[in-house]
Amino acid sequence: RYAILSHRWGTEVGYEEMVGLMKMEERKRDEIRQRSGYQKIIEGCKQAMKDGYEWPWIDTCCIDKRSSSELSEAINSMYRWYRNAQVCYAYLNDVDKPVFPIERNDSKFDKSNGWPEWFVRGWTLQELIAPKQVEFFNDHWVPVGDKGRLAPVLRDITGIPCEVLTSGLAAKRLSVAQIMSWAAERKTTRVEDRAYSLMGLFGVNMPMLYGEGKKAFQRLQLEIIRVSSDHSIFAW
Repeated sequence: RYAILSHRWGTEVGYEEMVGLMKMEERKRDEIRQRSGYQKIIEGCKQAMKDGYEWPWIDTCCIDKRSSSELSEAINSMYRWYRNAQVCYAYLNDVDKPVFPIERNDSKFDKSNGWPEWFVRGWTLQELIAPKQVEFFNDHWVPVGDKGRLAPVLRDITGIPCEVLTSGLAAKRLSVAQIMSWAAERKTTRVEDRAYSLMGLFGVNMPMLYGEGKKAFQRLQLEIIRVSSDHSIFAW
């Protein structure tokens, strides 16, 4: 039984830094502890303990990215890890009110289509769909709602049907093009992650080749064609 975190990356703390924290000199340790990413880890762990979970999983510090094989395994397993978590904490770092924003606000969220930035990132799509339970928190870790209760609002923000939000991908017959459409406006820092972040949603696996650029999406399409006879993929 474990909790898992979903968030927009910022100034984070990596695996190597987290493991070596107590061995490094005090000045460096203090610099790391001041980072927003470190505070996010601490608050995520506190929430998991409060909810009775022994293990919280946080991608920034739980994957050793120095190892290409570990990174590849993690990315290929990510959907399953989120699906198997008892709860996913979705941290909305740009929401400062104690309530979930139920109306579009283009002035406040001007860089993310009028909604919190979490909703326009590539990886957070599967992190919204895969877990059975998703709880949203504002920037001060105040709970502002959960996936089940907010499903109608989340449908309006993301285009994902309520049945999929509440019961998963198997709840509704979906075309490849439909799932692709949910990701169309989302952004990733690395161009390859546009493809890699969708593998779990289509139930496919492929090796990571950072540096391949847009070829990653072509490889994803080929993998989908191998397991599906749905011709709507050719719309993409």
